[in-house]
Order: sequence, then C-alpha cells, then structure tokens
Amino acid sequence: MGNEVLQNHVLEAKVFHTEYGTGVAILTGAHRFSLTTNIDDLKLRRMPEVPGLQKPPSCWAVLSQDRVTIILLAVGQDLYLLDNTSCSVVTPPGMSPSAGAYLQMAVSFNYRCLALFTDTGYIWMGLATLKEKLCEFNSSIRSPPKQMVWCMRPQSRQRAVVVAWDRQLMVVGNSTECIQFVLDEDSYLVPELDGVRILSRTSHEFLHEIPEASQEIFKIASMAPGALLLEAQKEYEKESQKADEYLREIKDQKLLPEAVSQCIEAAGYEHEPDTQKSLLRAASFGKCFIDKFPAESFVHMCQDLRVLNAIRDYQIGIPLTFTQYKRLTIEVLLDRLVLRRLYPLAIRICEYLRLSEIQGVSRILAHWACYKVQQKDKSDEEVAHAINQKLGDTPGISYSEIAARAYDCGRTELAIKLLEYEPRSGEQVPLLLKMKRSKLALSKAIESGDTDLVYTVVLLLKNELNRGTFFMTLQNQPVALSLYRQFCKHQERETLKDLYNQDDNHQELGNFHVHSSYSEKRIEGRVGALQNALDEYYKAKNEFAAKATEDQIKLLRLQRHLQEDFDKPYLDLSLHDTVSNLILDGHHKRAEQLYREFKIPDKRYWWLKISALANRGDWEEMEKFSKSKKSPIGYLPFVEISVKHHNRYEAKKYAPRVTPEQRVKAFVLVGDLDQAADAAIEHKNETEMNFVLSKCTASTDAAVAEKLNRARAQLLKK
Repeated sequence: MGNEVLQNHVLEAKVFHTEYGTGVAILTGAHRFSLTTNIDDLKLRRMPEVPGLQKPPSCWAVLSQDRVTIILLAVGQDLYLLDNTSCSVVTPPGMSPSAGAYLQMAVSFNYRCLALFTDTGYIWMGLATLKEKLCEFNSSIRSPPKQMVWCMRPQSRQRAVVVAWDRQLMVVGNSTECIQFVLDEDSYLVPELDGVRILSRTSHEFLHEIPEASQEIFKIASMAPGALLLEAQKEYEKESQKADEYLREIKDQKLLPEAVSQCIEAAGYEHEPDTQKSLLRAASFGKCFIDKFPAESFVHMCQDLRVLNAIRDYQIGIPLTFTQYKRLTIEVLLDRLVLRRLYPLAIRICEYLRLSEIQGVSRILAHWACYKVQQKDKSDEEVAHAINQKLGDTPGISYSEIAARAYDCGRTELAIKLLEYEPRSGEQVPLLLKMKRSKLALSKAIESGDTDLVYTVVLLLKNELNRGTFFMTLQNQPVALSLYRQFCKHQERETLKDLYNQDDNHQELGNFHVHSSYSEKRIEGRVGALQNALDEYYKAKNEFAAKATEDQIKLLRLQRHLQEDFDKPYLDLSLHDTVSNLILDGHHKRAEQLYREFKIPDKRYWWLKISALANRGDWEEMEKFSKSKKSPIGYLPFVEISVKHHNRYEAKKYAPRVTPEQRVKAFVLVGDLDQAADAAIEHKNETEMNFVLSKCTASTDAAVAEKLNRARAQLLKK
C-alpha cells in the first residue's frame, strides 16, 4: 500500500462506499492521509498535507461530493477540507463562534448530511457540502461521546442524530427537545439505510423512525382508514356488529382501498409475526369488499414477509428490515445465504418464490458442489457420486466449473471424475489441458466435433511430446490425424512428408512430390521431384498417375529444349498450349513431333491445329492441312472457325465438303441461302426448311423463300 504506510504504520482507517465500489481512507503515523475509492482495484492516492499538523486530528470523516471523494478533519476549532489537489479551511454555516473545539463528526448513510459535536456539548447538523445548516442542539454534555451516527429513513424529511456515551443514548433532531435512553451495558452503534442498530453483548435493538403507515394505524384514538379496518377485522372475529359499523364508515368515505394498502404496507415494517398476521388478515378482510382489487401487492407482501421471517430466525441471524430487503434484492440475499453455506434455506426460498433454475436453484447447487469438493474426509468417488446424485442434469449447472474448483483444491482425480458428467465436451477440454491430461483432452475434443478445439489440443500435444510419441498418439486418433494432415498441407509441408513415410502411404507421397515440384525454380529440381513422385506411384501401383507423371517429365524436358532452340517461354505450359504455340509460331514439324510422341487423339489435334492456324491467319496452310487426309472431325469446324474469324471466302471452300446432314447449317453460315434451300429441299426436312426461311429477308431472298414455301406445301400434301 505504499512505502509511507509501511514506514509510518496506520493510526486509523475508515471504510466508505462510493459509486466506484468500497473504498478505504488511511491516517498514517506521519499524520498524512491516503485513500483508494475501490479496494478491488487498489490505487492508493496521497492527499495534500495539513499545514502545521503535529498530532492526529481530534476527528475526521470521508465525504463524497460530485463523484469526488474528499476528507474533512478537525484540529481544535478549525476544520480542514482535503481534496485531490489542495487543503482548505472551511467554516460550517451558522456555527456559533463560542461552539468550542470539535470532538466528533458523523456522515449520514447516504453521505448527504454531516453532524459535528464540540467540547461545549453543541451539536451542528447540516448538509455534507457545508453550504446549508439544518438545525443545531445543545446537549449540555461536555464529555466526548463514544459514538455519533445519523438515523434516517429513505425519502423521509425527518433527520436525527444518535449520540452515545458510556451508558446513555441521546437522539436529537429538528426539535428543541431530545429523547434519552439509559443503556444497561456497553453498546455499539451501527448506522444503516433506515435506522441504527444498537448491539451489546446480550441484546440487539433497532432504532428507527416509525413509518407513516404504522403511525396512522397504531397511534392512540386513530381514525385513519387502516386503523378502522384493523378494528373491523378484530370485531368480525368476535362476531360483533361493530365490524359492520367500522366497515361502513370506511366505505362511506371511499377509503377502503387506502385502508387495505395501509395495512399491507404496515405489515412489512413489523417484526413480530403475530402483528404481521393481524394486519394481513385485516387487509384480506377489506379487499373482499372491493371490486377488482389488484391482489399482487398482498401476495408479494406475504411472500416477502415469509422470506424475512425465515432469515430473521435466530438460527440464521440475518435481521434485515423490509426496506433493506427491498434495496438489497433477492439475488443478493441468496448470495449471502450461499456464502454462509445455508444451502437448504436458499433453495427453499428459490422454490417458494419460483425463481428460474439458472437464477436460483442451479446457481445454489453449483456453489454447494464447489464447497463439497473441498471436503477431504471423503473419497473422490463418494464426492463425485454425491454431487451427481444431487445435481443430475439440472439446467444451468456446469460440471466443468465444479471440476476446476476441485483441481484448484489439489484433487485432480476428482476433477476428472466430475468432468465425465459434463455433457459439453468443449467445456471439458480446457480444464483437461490445464491438468496436463492432453491425450484425454484430445479424445474429448474429437467427441465435441469442434475442429478448432481439436487443432488447439493437437498443437499443444506437438509441443509437449517428442516427435515419435506425437505421431503414435495421432495414429490412434484418425480424426485428429486427418486434421493435422490438413494443417501440415498449409503450414508444415516437411512434417506432412514424415507422416506419409511413417504410414508407407506411397500414393500421398507421390502427390506430395508433385506438389513440391512446382515450388522448385530450377528445371532439374522440378524433374527430380517428379521422378521421386514417379517412383512412389509405381510403389502404390497407380499406373495412371505414374504414366501422367512420366509424360510430364518428358514434356518438361522437351519444353526446355524448345525454349533453348526458339528463345521463347515454353516451360510450365500445358501440352495443348505448347502444341498451339508451336503452330502459331509456324513450327509445324515440332508440333507434329509432340502429337506423335504424346499420342494426342486425332480429333483433339485437328481441332487444336485449325484453331491455331485460324488465329495465325494462315489460311493456305489450313487448306493444305484439310487436304492432307480425311478430316476426323469433319469439315463443319473448318467452316465455323473461318466464319468466326470473319473469312467467308475461306469458309465457302469447305461448305461443299461438309456431310449432307450438316450441309444446310454450313451454307447458312457462309451466307449461301440458295444452296442451303436446295439442300433442305433435297433432304425433304421441314425443320431445315424453317431454319433457312428464318434467315431469309423479304427484300433480297424472296425467290429463295418462295421456293422453300412451294417445297413445304408439297411436303405437307403428302
């Protein structure tokens, strides 16, 4: 907490609460102050020094103003205010000049009010901002009090300060009078949200302002609607006609809903169950005479009082008031019961209030299980079985969290047994890895079906185990092995080779060498890698892959020679592109050589050659090639390619050579509709006639169209 605190020790410390959390302020032996606004994030801030301070202040307190925490301290008759940057002298407004030296100060529970007690018995009460005085009182007691605290209710205008001496208690407020109590033994005051607890060795009392609803009902000769309703209910139980008179009086004033609400509200502030029941009976009696009275307030009050009475029992010992319970919320109350290990009561409250499983019972059972694993007097199997019997498949329960607690307690085997009950494999794996049970973690990761989880475990195993053991472990887990291979394909190619070698997987080794060949920059290296692939394919008895690899080696060598001979890039081209480029460059003999060596199918070669010749515009060579031997692809491709390259003159040379069934299409392509019509009429094919007609135009092809129409008409007559 800082060198100054260590060297000078702590004279006094005060705990306070802000919106940032719980804070603590410290007065050191060097008479300097330090504070932190949040003990969970401990950053001690040193406050400015008080000039000339040679001894501890007579009293001091922590104030919170506008989200800034400051310290107010008294030295004799002077008040000093310490903020983040400076120390300033302050004077409370309306303070009597003859008030004397300050002996005690108190800040209200909400940090809005401040009380000062001087050595003349004078008590000043005002706002904590020191800008407004609320009231003052002269107690006439000069001795310093043991304690001084505020007693206030939320949203109440009544303010009071409780001052305690050895055996005397004084309550002072806005009035010129005070209330005094004699204490039987030494007591301690604890200021709370809505009152002050007075604790002694033998008693526990609560001093607070009486709520308005209780005053209205219980004050002497009260004619408030709630008081009349309570009397009516009592008379009704006695079977007295006065019950009707009281009830009519309330109904005539149309105050029956208010009466019921007063009784319900007052019941909440009572601590005695008998008084609570009496008020709730009166409320129940009254709401029977009201049409459509909302029952929620009555039901909720009954539930709240049952919970409060249960926790106020001396065996539990949490004497909350109704106001505190509402401010605290049921979730916080359950947390406090769990921290006290009052699991049965917490579960009964959850079931009674019908809280959701995750918010209520499941959460409490999880806490119970975490406590159970810390018990060392039972075996791991007994504890695991007991936890599973109690928890079963309760929604919201995480066995992995309970197992983590067991592992933290040094019970690794118990943690593993508990993880067996965890239905989500993804939750088991992180803890198993933490416990160094990597192989079991791998099995669970595979069961989960989460590939990212499997990769996480596999890579961790790789770092933990030696290479041989790691590979053997993967051999027993085919899914993990497959995923690791995928990883190696992208990240660690050499490791992939080792895996294939271990498995004698010649087919994949061949594929590996083929893939590796493409990363080789020099042709010799590429050929060498492909030669290795060829050997592996032969071992794998994959004749197709072996032949393809052999052809690729042959092609690479030929491409190298072509590149050297013609000084043009041929490497890495496909066989098709290599032949096509040779034809485009006019090296027809070399193209023929590749055609024969690689046994390119005739149809494929003819298509390839006429396409390349057309691209080159070598129509003479194309005509020569068409006459070299009978075309295996027919002559329609010659027509189509010529037309594609906008050369109908060349296309017309091949149209007559086209087979009869394709002749109509060929003549249409070259634009000779007359011959196309003659061919269609000769074939007596109506579809072909219609096709030619669709290409005819009225202005230029009228004779052809007439000829076709006559032929169609004759065909239809038959």
